[in-house]
Amino acid sequence: MTFFAPFTIPFIVGAGIMFFVLAWKYISWLRGLPKDDLKLILRGIPTTATLRSVWEVIRESLLHVRIFRVNPVLGYMHTSLAFGWFLLIAVGWIEVVAYLGSEFVPLQGHVFFKYFAAGKIANHIAFFDFAMDLLLAIVLSGVLLAWFKRLRSKAMGMRRTTKHTTGDRIALSFLWFVFPLRLAAESITAAIYGGGGFLTGSIGKALHNTLGTAVLENLYEPSWWLYSCALGGFFIALPFSRYMHIFTEIPLIFLRNYKLRPTHKESTYDNFEVQACSRCGICIDPCQLQSELGINNVQSVYFLRDRRYNMLSLSVANDCLMCGRCEAKCPVGINLNTLRLNSRDAMRNIPDERRYGYLRGLDRSEGSGRVGYFAGCMTLLTPKTLNAMERIFESAGEEVWWADRNGGVCCGRPLKLSGETDSAHKMMAYNTELFRKHGITTLVTSCPICLRVFREDYDLDGIEVLHHSEYIARLINEGRLRLSGGKGTFTYHDPCELGRGCGIYDAPREVIEAVGTLMEAEHNRRDSLCCGSSLANTVINDSQQLKIAASLTAELDATGAETIVTSCPLCKRAIARCAADRVRDLSEIVADAITK
Repeated sequence: MTFFAPFTIPFIVGAGIMFFVLAWKYISWLRGLPKDDLKLILRGIPTTATLRSVWEVIRESLLHVRIFRVNPVLGYMHTSLAFGWFLLIAVGWIEVVAYLGSEFVPLQGHVFFKYFAAGKIANHIAFFDFAMDLLLAIVLSGVLLAWFKRLRSKAMGMRRTTKHTTGDRIALSFLWFVFPLRLAAESITAAIYGGGGFLTGSIGKALHNTLGTAVLENLYEPSWWLYSCALGGFFIALPFSRYMHIFTEIPLIFLRNYKLRPTHKESTYDNFEVQACSRCGICIDPCQLQSELGINNVQSVYFLRDRRYNMLSLSVANDCLMCGRCEAKCPVGINLNTLRLNSRDAMRNIPDERRYGYLRGLDRSEGSGRVGYFAGCMTLLTPKTLNAMERIFESAGEEVWWADRNGGVCCGRPLKLSGETDSAHKMMAYNTELFRKHGITTLVTSCPICLRVFREDYDLDGIEVLHHSEYIARLINEGRLRLSGGKGTFTYHDPCELGRGCGIYDAPREVIEAVGTLMEAEHNRRDSLCCGSSLANTVINDSQQLKIAASLTAELDATGAETIVTSCPLCKRAIARCAADRVRDLSEIVADAITK
């Protein structure tokens, strides 16, 4: 059997270009990785991480389990296209082997087998006609949903869909027509030569009865040409469009399980993360810039798009709360905040050694003890928290070294968030030296911003780092704090940096329940809303910050609790603008409940 026809040329050319470009991209990205990352890959390949990666590829790249959890309809759409197409290829391959045995069949022979086998296969197996038609129907249902999503996204549980570039629209158009054109080509073939399953066979009979053999024979070759051109066009566009995610998410899963991660400096590893984004749009709805302020062009999906096509502006990179709500929802698990940070670093980082002379000999700390307390800039601006912590330390009999009660150096995270990473690390180096100089073994902070940078960016081996919620919970459990449990009702706001950033959810709730009754807000824990005053966003103005804070406060008020509690000085100041008399830091309600 001959497996070549002129109409297959677009497909062959398109597939060849796609595989060449993919190979070139992956090889260049891997070659650009730091040596330590390459070592991680080599060490990881012969381990169970590889098996975990294979299973994750099946679960997420084909079955899209994470998308199903967020939006079942959207999950079905993605799964029907990805897994359905995969099964069409796999079952089609089995079909060819079942008919031809070990005979060598080139790629186009498998793809266009219905054409090459038309009227030439004697031992017809009805199962394959049924199975291939069923799979084609499943894929077509996904295509219909994709069309519908473009027109009526709200009906599919999404406020908005993503905006695409011209290149993406071209690739999308090719993809949308691949399977309808395949249906048409196979149905016309069934009309002329017989065969076909419940879908192509039925449509073929209808076409034969309606159009007649002569007309169908004139449409036969053109229908296969159109199908081949759609496939070839999509393959050529794929490496340069959003659909690069189809092949990039797979190596990303392996690399991630081999412990590779993006850092505060850009690297070629970032390409795997950036181009693994499918632009599903799930990250749009959680963004409060979109839901509260109507800002529709800076969400992570657009940030990744602009970075990928080298058209990222500083205004887009900076216009983000970095609250982590989108990252928590991302079905691919892309490290969105880290990519934002290293983009800012690449565009803004301007280290100047002369700016650090004031650090020499700067030490305004006081006291002594194995426990050190680092208030942080924002806590110093909320003195009630500082005073409450002093009462807690005294009641627990803790000797404390106060790192910055009289002022001092920032933790460095605000500089890092703005992209000034080299400057931030100068601050970090000074603080690390300060902590070690005073011999502390436990470092407590009331600021989640400080806590996160201490845990992620400092080299504090031998020093335990705790948020004051964790420290207070420990004191309560050890019996070092005696509290009077009251009848007050409290609702708790999970700060972004403490919750999604550091994974601390239970300790604050444990403390609240020791002094009163906790009433949960609608959005809590990992889904908590941002207060709007994030240091990461340097674009939105004060009134816009206030609007976000007002929306959060309204949700907290809806619980009916007497007191709003948070455990971040920045969040407290934001909420206080809308509910000054009812918001308190966690440490304050504990200090007030202390019994002698």
